[in-house]
Amino acid sequence: MNAPFEGIGASVRRKEDLRFISGRGNYTDDINRPNQTHAVIRRSDRPHATIVKIDTAAAKAAPGVVAVYTAEDLAAIGGLPCGWQIHSKDGSPMNEPKHPVLAEGKVRHVGDPIAVVIAETKQQARDAAELLVIELKDLPSTATVTDALKPGAGQVHDNAPGNVCYDWHLGDKEAVEAAFAKAAKVVTLDLENSRMIPNAMEPRVALAEFDRSTSDYTLYTTSQNPHVIRLLMGAFVLGLPEHKLRVVAPDVGGGFGSKIFHYAEEALVTWAAGKLGRPVKWTAERSESFMSDAHGRDHVSTAQMAVDAQGNFLALKVSTLANMGAYLSTFAPAVPTYLYGTLLAGTYKTPAIYVEVKAVFTNTVPVDAYRGAGRPEASFLLERLVDAVCHDTGADPVAIRRQNFIPRDAFPYQTPVALQYDSGDYFTTLDVALKNADYAGFPARKAAAAAKGKLRGIGVSTYIEACGIAPSAVVGSLGARAGLYEVANIRVHPTGSVTVFTGTHSHGQGHETTLAQLVTSQLGVPFSQVDIVHGDTAKIPFGMGTYGSRSLAVGGSAMVKAMDKIIAKGKKIAAHLMEASVEDIEFADGSFKVAGTDKVKTLSEIALTAYVPHNYPITEIEPGLDETAFYDPANFTFPGGCHVCEVEIDPETGVTSIVNFTAVDDFGRVVNPMIVEGQVQGGIAQGIGQALLEHAIYDESGQLLSGSYMDYTMPRADDLINISSATENTLCTHNPLGVKGCGEAGTIGSPPAVINAVVNALKEYGVRHINMPASPQKIWGIINAGRMAAE
Repeated sequence: MNAPFEGIGASVRRKEDLRFISGRGNYTDDINRPNQTHAVIRRSDRPHATIVKIDTAAAKAAPGVVAVYTAEDLAAIGGLPCGWQIHSKDGSPMNEPKHPVLAEGKVRHVGDPIAVVIAETKQQARDAAELLVIELKDLPSTATVTDALKPGAGQVHDNAPGNVCYDWHLGDKEAVEAAFAKAAKVVTLDLENSRMIPNAMEPRVALAEFDRSTSDYTLYTTSQNPHVIRLLMGAFVLGLPEHKLRVVAPDVGGGFGSKIFHYAEEALVTWAAGKLGRPVKWTAERSESFMSDAHGRDHVSTAQMAVDAQGNFLALKVSTLANMGAYLSTFAPAVPTYLYGTLLAGTYKTPAIYVEVKAVFTNTVPVDAYRGAGRPEASFLLERLVDAVCHDTGADPVAIRRQNFIPRDAFPYQTPVALQYDSGDYFTTLDVALKNADYAGFPARKAAAAAKGKLRGIGVSTYIEACGIAPSAVVGSLGARAGLYEVANIRVHPTGSVTVFTGTHSHGQGHETTLAQLVTSQLGVPFSQVDIVHGDTAKIPFGMGTYGSRSLAVGGSAMVKAMDKIIAKGKKIAAHLMEASVEDIEFADGSFKVAGTDKVKTLSEIALTAYVPHNYPITEIEPGLDETAFYDPANFTFPGGCHVCEVEIDPETGVTSIVNFTAVDDFGRVVNPMIVEGQVQGGIAQGIGQALLEHAIYDESGQLLSGSYMDYTMPRADDLINISSATENTLCTHNPLGVKGCGEAGTIGSPPAVINAVVNALKEYGVRHINMPASPQKIWGIINAGRMAAE
């Protein structure tokens, strides 16, 4: 019996799932080291205050306490670095206040770390932390961008006047103004993109140890990019040479962007381990995560679209206020600029676009990338604006999108906001989505719902995103303080099995399966004989980690280049063994063959020869079969697609139910359709969560009101339905796999589709827009206000 096909295109079951579902995963909190201590952090309960006094005496005297540290003890180390610099319109660099590991002189948000207690047990550390006497003097505080910009508002940082981090712009303002002047109509929409709190299943953990005999540090941490953490923490915070710092990110239980960044706790336990000569472990409580993990989104925008009498888009103008929180997180400045403004063309051929973004400091948790990172914000704004155009002009939502799509024959397409799309077919994804959603049958379903006293609505969104953030030279010119290439090392063992050492990181995506499928397809090695290793800076040559749906597009392409080197070297060995010219050697399905003959050597035979070089061209080729490659992309990749959502609203309660959801996406070449479908479904669940349920709420002073699951509503199984997912793909033209990325698409296309459907359902009440989340309370209020007005 032939073995099942397990290469590119096969829905192979995830090989990593066996250890997860059998309880054999190895997460950071599962790791414990001999003589280990435990850290508990005392955090600010005030949004903005001067630290008057910290009395540590009682805490230090408590049972089991090993040490208590405050900012005074950490005076010799640096602050947490920001990985991206943005320049304002006038060319000046952004205001970049220090982000101390422990609060220095002031606290700037609820959750700001003030002191750390280290004890023999976690309970002892927790008890001692309660004994710290911290005297704070309240200062004026602000929680929203609009309040922070008001004259006389409290200043978060003295060196950021007016609470402004930067005032950035992109596009041709004059061309936009000229188009507005001749437009038949200009449609304006004010909207907000609500603040989100990432809630990965696994909370953050950091465990550090110091080896006195070698002066080496090891940090185990819940990270999406261990090499970046090593670089930032070693070079900028602790002043350690990289070869003296090992960072290990073992199994990670979800990240969604929130585990990209370098956090204070990582530096704190590493520094403390060196001071104490003992391992130090910190594990976040869930309530602690709400006020210490970077939040996402939080934009306030005004968008304007100029259209002609025929409904053609002439120009787009966007003004956005982006909340940075109290400090700049690792990639925060890039999210509302180069990951947002550059995507405002969307799927449309709008000839002129201008966007300005003002980034604002507030007394809230820092804001950074959350699944999609800038792309969901851009898609939501643009797709809601398109529906507002339809509302104001009477245009059909589907027809106006189709009319303004970038034509199929226009690729590569240069947008007015810097990016050049290499491929896409927005007409096909739209048409297939409408068919799969039975869009034509909606009027009948709406009538049936009305007969039951329910409101029915349908919404469409078409989206595009930029993935595989690259190339390094381009992003460097835009402010990135690191390269964005990827690295792969392919090691073919003497018996022909393969180990892949990749700089990407898996935290739920299924890399151990999909990356193995690449090896099976290219080298012909059985799927079961391929192992994937990631997450350890001592084993991986280097790597930039996983975010921005880059793992296949960038990391997979590095693997292809390394395997090309394996094949090239194998051809030389095969030519020697079979007494042929290298040019006559062909490689396919795991075997080297002399063209036109029956002479064949398998990859296993070549590998054995490479490691046991008795009959080997030793003067021409080194022994071994182990190759490394770096891949720096030529461009972003541009997944796109169409999502169609159908909702039903109970007018008596305001509760919205998703009754149908259809996604048709263009991801380029699909390696594992089953895993792709899972990624899409998970992303849509998070998008629905933002659209209908989730909302991080601060009061006017900066107190977090939604600081637990009692007040922050996560989507549950009964909030969701079976999601129809399909792909209609065009290949990426500039990477060797033709892949585009799929991990964030669900969170990009779904929120506007849901809100468009809700607004459509409320059309009879004159609703033009509703901000996320469209909660039952909000919808019930709209319906009842409409009823009262009618009376």
